[in-house]
Amino acid sequence: MRGRILLIMVVALAIPCLALAQTDTTTQGGSSTTTTVTTSTSTSSTNWGGGAGFGPMLGWSRANNSDAGRLEGGLALRMHISSALGVEGAVFYRQDKYNNGAVTATTWPIQVTGMLYIVPMVYGAIGAGWYHTTFDYDMSVYPAGTVSNTQTQFGWHFGGGLEVPLGRASFTADIRYVFLNYDFKQLPGTGGTNANFYTVNVGILFGL
Repeated sequence: MRGRILLIMVVALAIPCLALAQTDTTTQGGSSTTTTVTTSTSTSSTNWGGGAGFGPMLGWSRANNSDAGRLEGGLALRMHISSALGVEGAVFYRQDKYNNGAVTATTWPIQVTGMLYIVPMVYGAIGAGWYHTTFDYDMSVYPAGTVSNTQTQFGWHFGGGLEVPLGRASFTADIRYVFLNYDFKQLPGTGGTNANFYTVNVGILFGL
């Protein structure tokens, strides 16, 4: 399953890169057109060095011991400190189910991520997050008196991805692995549950 997800991500990332390359090839037919392309490239390079972008993110994630993978969504603000360094703040909404749907964990992750641009469009990422999570339990499975509870956990993550300039915006896609262990209060059937998860995100960041 992970192999298929990574293959889909590689194909998705290749599409905007190929489209950008095709556009550059098409526009280099005349001298006046070439001048326009050069100006646009210069603007994009300036944005890499010190710009900021804000926009929606959509992801697919899977916790290690959850019942199935699920979609997540959120917003991200990314700033380029220099051509090689960046920082991102993001908030997401995600939900996981455990123990055949008997436990539902609804989480609002708030992440801060540092980014090192190995080459202009490729970055490595490492950061930390604050995970505000509410647990709801199926009363037909757990003992009477088991009530919903809310926890706050800290976790850290690492990963890597691509950021492709698209005029005044940029397309971004990455994969991140998050180290996070929920406290399930030792409920029957949840012993040893591992909540670490990986997520594949794509998004559009609009220049500010």
